[in-house]
Amino acid sequence: MTGDDRALVDRFLDMLASEAGASRHTLSAYRSDLSAAAAVVSRLSEASMDELGRLAPAWSDLASATLARRSAALRRFYGFLQEEGFRADNPAAALPRPRQVRPLPRILDSDDIDAMFRAAEDKAASDEPGALRNLVLLELLYGSGLRASELVSLPRRAFRKEQPFLILRGKGDKERMVPVSSRAADAVERWSAQLADGPWLFPSRTGHISRVRLFQIMRGMAGQAGIAPERVSPHVLRHAFATHLLAGGADLRALQTLLGHADIATTQIYTHVDSERLVQLVNERHPLARKQ
Repeated sequence: MTGDDRALVDRFLDMLASEAGASRHTLSAYRSDLSAAAAVVSRLSEASMDELGRLAPAWSDLASATLARRSAALRRFYGFLQEEGFRADNPAAALPRPRQVRPLPRILDSDDIDAMFRAAEDKAASDEPGALRNLVLLELLYGSGLRASELVSLPRRAFRKEQPFLILRGKGDKERMVPVSSRAADAVERWSAQLADGPWLFPSRTGHISRVRLFQIMRGMAGQAGIAPERVSPHVLRHAFATHLLAGGADLRALQTLLGHADIATTQIYTHVDSERLVQLVNERHPLARKQ
């Protein structure tokens, strides 16, 4: 990095510290990212769009998260230079953009789910302490697709006899209707009968059980069912709820409503698991397929 570049980077970092309240760790990360760019572009503060174009091939082997962080640091740096009058233009449009890939959800197949329910029901039938509660947790995670935070904080009054659904206020403070199967309702009723007075369906010593505790319970139940514990979490069971409903013929818009997704693009990630069924559908039902 040239002396001029180093001075401008120092001024930029001073601005981040004083005006944005950036931490020492953040400032160190920005300096490191700008130094990495200066190793490719010799005069960083004066680089043209063509010169910045060299960063993409030079950084092609970086992880998407690292590339995104470096590009963000450079965008902010060039925005600072333009605002402070150190250069008239902003070449940031030439910076490499990481490929945005939404990770596919981990899922359990129906055999895994059956194994978890068999183990949970056996434990509940033996009157083992906590076993009935754990069965109710499993019923509501897989049977209703609740988020972990929604499940652990369920009030007892949310369930009413002869009402096959819950009204929840979930993520983003949005209200939605959640179905409750008859078997889940039965398990909830049996569990509620064992509870002392209190506001929560899943109480703890200090309030209701935590998401961390729910995570631990689900992994323990996976181990009891002969499933590798690292494969199972509350969110994986919510994914299973969604993917198995879709495979059974559920409409994507209905699934969006059940999951409480604001954007259907979030729901569409579940369609990957149904690709084989869709291919089979086209091969069997498309008019051209019948002419073969």
